[in-house]
Amino acid sequence: MISTAPAPSAALPHPPLRLRLAPHGVLPRRIDGVWWPHSRDLLAQLPQLLAALPIAWGDIVSVTVKATAWAAAPGRMLVANQVVRLNKSAAPQAPNTVVLLSPGLGRWDLLVVPPDTTEEAAGPLMAAALGDHASGTDGGV
Repeated sequence: MISTAPAPSAALPHPPLRLRLAPHGVLPRRIDGVWWPHSRDLLAQLPQLLAALPIAWGDIVSVTVKATAWAAAPGRMLVANQVVRLNKSAAPQAPNTVVLLSPGLGRWDLLVVPPDTTEEAAGPLMAAALGDHASGTDGGV
């Protein structure tokens, strides 16, 4: 089943995206960025994340998330007229990450700060995960 991401509503603006990306470098990194979603509703949160990613990352066609960290979601969803496959990892020891795949361009791993984390706790977590040298959108964090 393919689910379509909800259409943006003029009455309900999206809260600012809370995303910090690691600076581009020559060496691969374990974590490419940190994302602090506003809820556990992947269908609502994922389209805004994908829209904010660098163009160089290409079209993300597959997203893997930790199954216990998100509300129920279909196996595929339509985001910006593109089908994105959603995979759920059941590994209990895995960190809370989202893995983004773009054919021929690469894989990017984002650490996910739980939505219910306070701003006081989330800011230092995001900075520490990236060595405090992050670039990109941080939505006030």
